[in-house]
Amino acid sequence: MPDEKSIWLVKQEPSQYSWEKFLRDGKTYWDGVRNYQARNNLRAMKKGDMVFFYHSVIGKEIKGIAKVTREAYPDPTTDDSRWVVVDLKPLKTFTHPVSLEEIKVHKDLHEIALVKQSRLSVMPITKKESRVLLKMGKTSI
Repeated sequence: MPDEKSIWLVKQEPSQYSWEKFLRDGKTYWDGVRNYQARNNLRAMKKGDMVFFYHSVIGKEIKGIAKVTREAYPDPTTDDSRWVVVDLKPLKTFTHPVSLEEIKVHKDLHEIALVKQSRLSVMPITKKESRVLLKMGKTSI
């Protein structure tokens, strides 16, 4: 069976690190995760996995698509070995950012982790959900 790529969503307050800053930087490591479930999701990410980038708190919308370029390694912002980061690279800005309100009312997104586990900062997205989000965002990859 071929290696299946997973799909993820990461959340960040734009005042802390925005999609636009990510585009300017061209790459980043995803740090600061201090929730065990989110950390386990970071550990599960594989090189080449697709990642939706969501602005939380302000805007509350999916802004674009990134990909994992390096798998989990120790978080350089802490001495605590329990925490990890992954490297991400931006791929494409959504033509139409997809708002949380649009997601909540879409019939095919009622089970999406973004709504069901709203406080989680790193979460899996199903292939079906990713197709719906890309269509809503008027974006293809």
